[in-house]
Amino acid sequence: MSTRTFKFEALSRVEGEGSVTLKTREGELAGVQLRIFEPPRFFEAFLVDRSHDEVPDITSRICGICPIAYQTSSATAFESLFGIRLDPMVRELRRLIYAGEWIESHALHVHMLHAPDFLGYEDAVKMAAGEPEAVKRGLRMKKVGNAIMTLVGGREIHPINIRVGGFYAAPTKDALLTLRDSLQAALDDAVLSARWVSGFDFPDFDPVTEYVSMRNGTEYPIFEGRLVSTDGLDIALSEFGEHFQEFQEQHAHALHCTHVGFGPYQVGPLARYNLNRQLLTPVARQIADELKLGERVTNPFKSILVRAVETIYAIEESLRIIDGYEQPSKPCAEYRPVAGVAHGCSEAPRGMCYHRYEVTASGMIAKAQIVPPTSQNQARIERDLREWIPGILHLPEDKLRWKVEQAVRNYDPCISCATHFLRLKIEEV
Repeated sequence: MSTRTFKFEALSRVEGEGSVTLKTREGELAGVQLRIFEPPRFFEAFLVDRSHDEVPDITSRICGICPIAYQTSSATAFESLFGIRLDPMVRELRRLIYAGEWIESHALHVHMLHAPDFLGYEDAVKMAAGEPEAVKRGLRMKKVGNAIMTLVGGREIHPINIRVGGFYAAPTKDALLTLRDSLQAALDDAVLSARWVSGFDFPDFDPVTEYVSMRNGTEYPIFEGRLVSTDGLDIALSEFGEHFQEFQEQHAHALHCTHVGFGPYQVGPLARYNLNRQLLTPVARQIADELKLGERVTNPFKSILVRAVETIYAIEESLRIIDGYEQPSKPCAEYRPVAGVAHGCSEAPRGMCYHRYEVTASGMIAKAQIVPPTSQNQARIERDLREWIPGILHLPEDKLRWKVEQAVRNYDPCISCATHFLRLKIEEV
């Protein structure tokens, strides 16, 4: 019996360190493992015995690409438990800074990390020679997203202005208006990029998948709402643990997550689009129609199209917020901590980021659980590979590697985000 093992080490153009191992037997695929070997960082453990008001700043350090997701998920968890109601304009600022994160993250992934796969370039640097305008557009949009995060959050990497109850300081109307011209130009860029991406050659691959995202029924999901799925799930955030279960795979430092009774599921742009398409802003919806995306997109390779549409949405949402903004009289609501269990969730660029905290009466953390989107997607990525690879297993190893990495990059995995879950077990012999 002949067996072969393909080890595709050090996946490129993803955040963090990971690899894919394929095992074949008699020419047939026998196993797939998405391996994460980046060291665990134990964020949940060292949040214990810290004050709740430290958590947004600490959790933002989990990721340099999407720190707002961690800050927002943690802040909204405590705000829900403590009965805090945000000033409407403070809530709008939360959506604005989150939209900035979507813009910078999606622009980076679409133009620098994923597009080279479809066009045959090793990386964005080499792609710049053949597609200079596309690369420039991506960089301009990323710059606009970073500018929003800097103005509202204090800086673009690990912003320091978000706190439980709102913000430490709120920008003036005039300050936000300085972003308007660049956002309007970015909207034009985003439309051009969506049309550019629509010309890519997409493999014919439509696996059966359950998609899970947030929904509040009135706006495309960023934060606040219930958890829903294409298989009929509709639950409050507090019910997450009753329906989703984390489990350890020996080959990965990060926990996987499954929908109990259903199996692997997918979070991220495709999930948000498939469950909330009708809530897109006008230009985003118009471009989705123009690109013939339909009511549901199930081909994971077309996630790049949906990211391009969501970039348009985030820019339109930013313009709407800036045009209607009035500086609030107080940037932060007053509150008192109470004991209980806090649940928070928000839609990071890569998918929903769930937080759960057990809190004492003095506002100290007794226990923390953070389930980032990449951990939730890991089992789904492996299933995609198991279904996709048999049809391309005949390819030479270098081309097989290319196709495998492209399939992983459909999810824009932030491997660094997923590696603070390891349960350390020490046995004495």
